[in-house]
Amino acid sequence: MANDAGVPGDAGIPSDAGVPGTDVGTRIAEQRRRAGLSVDETAERAGMSPEYLAYLESSPDPNPGKGALMRLAAALNTTPGALSGAGMQLPPGQREAAGDAVLTDLTEAECLEHLAAGGVGRFLYVEAKRGPVAVPVNFKMDGADVIFRTSPDDSMAAGVRQRHVSFDVDHIDDARSEGWSVLVTGTARIITDAAEVDHMRELRVEPWAGGDRPAYVRLTPARITGRRIRAPG
Repeated sequence: MANDAGVPGDAGIPSDAGVPGTDVGTRIAEQRRRAGLSVDETAERAGMSPEYLAYLESSPDPNPGKGALMRLAAALNTTPGALSGAGMQLPPGQREAAGDAVLTDLTEAECLEHLAAGGVGRFLYVEAKRGPVAVPVNFKMDGADVIFRTSPDDSMAAGVRQRHVSFDVDHIDDARSEGWSVLVTGTARIITDAAEVDHMRELRVEPWAGGDRPAYVRLTPARITGRRIRAPG
């Protein structure tokens, strides 16, 4: 493999970076896009050639040295572990809580800002013979409404018909021991109107789990609340 000077080498990355789902190149490219940086801009910040960065992002088996990974993490305002996929088999929140952390309530407008981009959240309802459950789903926003997909004959579709349901989205920044969570409570329905279904298709809600999930669900909020934890400084 090539090191950050473009010379073959065998410098390693954290030991659990090679587990399934922890592709280094994909993570570097995704973090760079989130930062709004080009390959050239990122390479300049990290002190490496654009060609080498392009190689890392496109190679099926990149193996950057620890120094290169640290410089990329600094350039992209993240951590080497986040780029390498370290800890992927663990739930978030493994670091110790920040000293003197501050917990604040989010306004409804701030909650909607966190929800606006869509992503993965959890649909909360009561399942027969089991009780409250939280099922992860991919979602997009249509105004203030949460849109996701399901199969019309599974337990989640039955949950949609309940009087009150909720939807939870959160994010934890392990590196800074910070995070936020948003809870949407309201009513949900399976969309049946043809014109509305066509509009839902334009949102391109794509379930990561695959399978046949043709039913679109609209969750209309009655209440939106959220909280944020921030470390001092």
